[in-house]
This record gives sequence, C-alpha cells and structure tokens, in this order.
Amino acid sequence: MILYLIIMLPFLLLGMWAQRRVHSSFEQWSQVRSSSGRTGAEVARAILDRNGLTNVEIRSTPGELSDHYDPRNRTVNLSPSVFGSASISAVSVAAHEVGHAIQHEKAYAPFRARSAVAPAAQFSSSAFMPLFIAGIVLQIFTGAGGGIGEYCMIAAIVLFAVGVLFQLVTLPVEFDASKRAKRQLTDMNISSGGAAEAKGTAQVLNAAAMTYVAAALAAVAQLAYFVFQMMAARN
Repeated sequence: MILYLIIMLPFLLLGMWAQRRVHSSFEQWSQVRSSSGRTGAEVARAILDRNGLTNVEIRSTPGELSDHYDPRNRTVNLSPSVFGSASISAVSVAAHEVGHAIQHEKAYAPFRARSAVAPAAQFSSSAFMPLFIAGIVLQIFTGAGGGIGEYCMIAAIVLFAVGVLFQLVTLPVEFDASKRAKRQLTDMNISSGGAAEAKGTAQVLNAAAMTYVAAALAAVAQLAYFVFQMMAARN
C-alpha cells in the first residue's frame, strides 16, 4: 500500500489539479458573453448543419460538465450550463462536442479505435480488480511461481492494459476535437471577439484536455505498479 501511494500520489495530485483547473476556467469564462450571442445549443446546431450533420440531434443532459457526444445514437448531449448559455465557456464546450460528431462522420481513425476499444475497456474496469485479488490470494495459498494464481494475475493485468489503451487512444481524440472546435468557431466567425475571446476558448479547452492527460498518466503508472506486484508475488 505504501509503495502504491508513493507511485500514485503525484498522479492523484495532478488529477486533482487538472479537475480544479477545468472548473475554475469554465467558471471564469462562463461569466463572459460570447461575441456571437448564441447559446451553446445554437452554436452546436450551426456547426453541425455547416458540416452536413443535420441528422445529429442536440439534447440537454443533466449534470455539471456532463457534456458528451454519443456515437451510438449520434447525439450531442449538453449540460444545462452549456445548452442554454451564450458564454465563451458554453460555446467552446459545445463546439468541442460537435468536434466528436465530425470525427465520427469523417471516420477519424483514433475515434474509431476508441469506439472499438470502449466496450472491452468498460468490462475490464469492473472485472480487473476481483481477478487480480483472486490471483494474489491463490498465490499465497498455493505458493509463488506458476499456477492458477499467477494466470489470474496475468489475465487481470491484460484486462487493465485494455483500459490503459483506451485512455491513451482518448488523448488524440480529445485534442483533435478541440482543434476542430477552434477552427469551426473561427471559420464561422462565431468567436469574433478578438484575442480575449480566443484566449478564453483556449483556456477552457486546454484545461479540459489536461484532465485526460492526467488520467492517462495515472493509468500507465497503475499498470506499472500491478506488473511489479505480480513479479514480486512470484518470489
């Protein structure tokens, strides 16, 4: 446990800092009205229509910063603070989620890869820990080196590695969606408020991206820890 805390503490702190930065950036720029005067929902609709995605529906979803694009039913889901707000934060987040819809339409390779890995990653997140603990217990009772306990631990680590792969593939997907969002907002003259508005959009989107970076780094560190634990159990 002490080793785990030593390895993971820097990444846990990084994750906490990233989450705080997201909330503070969103809150700061949610107080500043976008030069377009359009709400997040209106901006999302305009960008979708411009890109020929008239079949993609925009929905209001409950929760704070719960915004997401659902490729299963092709819907852009915006939280109340984004859906009906005309702030720079709302416009930026809405454009980012539409960026995912554009990725889907254009069959962007990392987006396709993430969608393919997602079901396995969801299963691995729930199955990994029971399997890993079972492996440790069996190792204790049957002795180190080989046996069903070690196979359980290996299987658990492979499952966890699938989750790590999902986190890593998520990075280019999220960064690309933000890049597309900025381009769309500029090309459509939605964010035409000059340097200040561009700064606000960049701060909101970059802060959100950092949460994915922190999650990916933490996942890689955890994977290394679990591999170390398996190797130690052999001895």
